[in-house]
Amino acid sequence: MVDQTGNLPLFPAIFPNRLAPIVRVGIDSQRELLMARWGFPPPNIPGRKPRNPYLTNVRKTDSRYWQTYLKKPEHRCLVPLTSFAEPDNRGPECIWTWFARDESRPIMFFAGIWREWEGDRGTKTIPDMGKHLVFSFLTTDAGADVAPIHPDATPVLLLDEEAREARMNAPWEIARDLQRPPSAGALKVVAAGEKQDR
Repeated sequence: MVDQTGNLPLFPAIFPNRLAPIVRVGIDSQRELLMARWGFPPPNIPGRKPRNPYLTNVRKTDSRYWQTYLKKPEHRCLVPLTSFAEPDNRGPECIWTWFARDESRPIMFFAGIWREWEGDRGTKTIPDMGKHLVFSFLTTDAGADVAPIHPDATPVLLLDEEAREARMNAPWEIARDLQRPPSAGALKVVAAGEKQDR
């Protein structure tokens, strides 16, 4: 794999519209690690203002908007991570809860898609006009480990090489079957109450 990230720093947290590493297949058919912004632009529907400025995850894979990218292996990517957070909204205040494979936080991957997009991804005070690589990742029903904290959904995790290869190369009819919760016991709570995983 070609590493285009340089001396990549630690990321204790990544937020929407911020840069994060992804793995995609480059134009020379070789995998590359590079930085992209988290969040697809919403579909442009004439006469309607989008509810969300960035679409950070993909749940309805039968949507025509997502099918454009999901069906083409060249738009699929892997999003590497060591832990991820979900909000626990069961009490009077939100508590961020972090999940990983175990306390050592070995690397795992979300199933993602990427595309090029041109426009402004900055703020009102600091615009960032130009061409951007953007990504989103797939979600599915909350699995047994995540549901007690966040019953709405969980990211699609690719926990072994076979799943990662199928995600990157298989026809859509096979790759879409990876959109399922991880098996019980695959994840552990490794931190709670922090917006960043120390």
